[in-house]
Amino acid sequence: MRIVFVAAPLQGHVLPLIPLAAACRDAGHDVIVASGGFPPDVLGLRTADIGASFSLPRSAIRVALRHPRIARAEMRGTAGLAMVGQLFGRANLALVGPLLALAERERPDLIVYESLGEAGAIVAGCLSIPSVLQETTLWPATDLFGAVTTSRALARQSIPAPELTIAVTPPSLRGGAPGVGAIAMRPVPFSGGGSVPDWLLATGDRPRVLVSRSTLKGPNDGDPGPAIITAAAQVDAEFVLVRPAATRSLPSNVRAVDRVPLNEVLPHAAAFIHHSGAGSVLGGLAVGVPQLTTPGAGDRRYNAELLAKRGAGLAVEAKAITAADLTRLLTDDALRIAAQEVAAEIAAMPAPAAVVASLERLASG
Repeated sequence: MRIVFVAAPLQGHVLPLIPLAAACRDAGHDVIVASGGFPPDVLGLRTADIGASFSLPRSAIRVALRHPRIARAEMRGTAGLAMVGQLFGRANLALVGPLLALAERERPDLIVYESLGEAGAIVAGCLSIPSVLQETTLWPATDLFGAVTTSRALARQSIPAPELTIAVTPPSLRGGAPGVGAIAMRPVPFSGGGSVPDWLLATGDRPRVLVSRSTLKGPNDGDPGPAIITAAAQVDAEFVLVRPAATRSLPSNVRAVDRVPLNEVLPHAAAFIHHSGAGSVLGGLAVGVPQLTTPGAGDRRYNAELLAKRGAGLAVEAKAITAADLTRLLTDDALRIAAQEVAAEIAAMPAPAAVVASLERLASG
């Protein structure tokens, strides 16, 4: 079986697809990941760059000019699906041509696409290929599919619904089991490679807190780094800034590292602070560490508030983080217990390798 996995050419979109793509490859199938802006490591998978005409900033400007009120709400993280649908509708339109050319050349038996990669659905419809929608955010994948496919940019496209939806949100965050036509799959953290200093894989003298930021820089991107640098000296812990935007006069208990695979180093951390990206939230939950997340643009406010409501983390505006917040993150047993409960839920969900059989049945049916 030949399978094309499709993601918008952004690292936060392609990374969640890699574990299932690798599981399909390991089961003997021919797999291609169609996207762009690939991370250093994609587990040896074959890739195809379809992102030459894709520009999220250009699409954002055009949508913002047409919908300024919605754009302002999006920067606060309060626009719901109104902006993301229009934005990724326009962005996906640029992917259809390159992806169609790839699919006509490779002749896949199945197309799997991420929550905001609806070009995969369009091309699957053009070639009468079954398709699978893999949830890659904490928003329900079917809601995002509806928002993108009904956008102004895709209004004239024929877009079939997926034959199968894969849901990765843990049950207690989703509010129950996946809906009709969906199966559950464990979200497996994968950060795209990078070398790991030996000291990051060992327990330190003090609790270690990892601090990360978005791979996308933009307005209200929720970077917690500056506030951590300001407050860290008042907290009895070691803070590790991953890819920091600046390393000015770091306190003695703050260290900076370049890109590291967070999925490898998080199990050795006492807590995780980040920008509320869905991949980061799920990565922290998978290892059961409490998190402090910063509400921001896009889905980041939704993610932060969902995590806080579950009791597994704190939601604090990036500029408002204090030493008291950091101390609570490290000492509040309720946060850790809730995080470990969700980690147990995730561990009980089917692994990507267990989902491969469902894809095989769909392609052969």
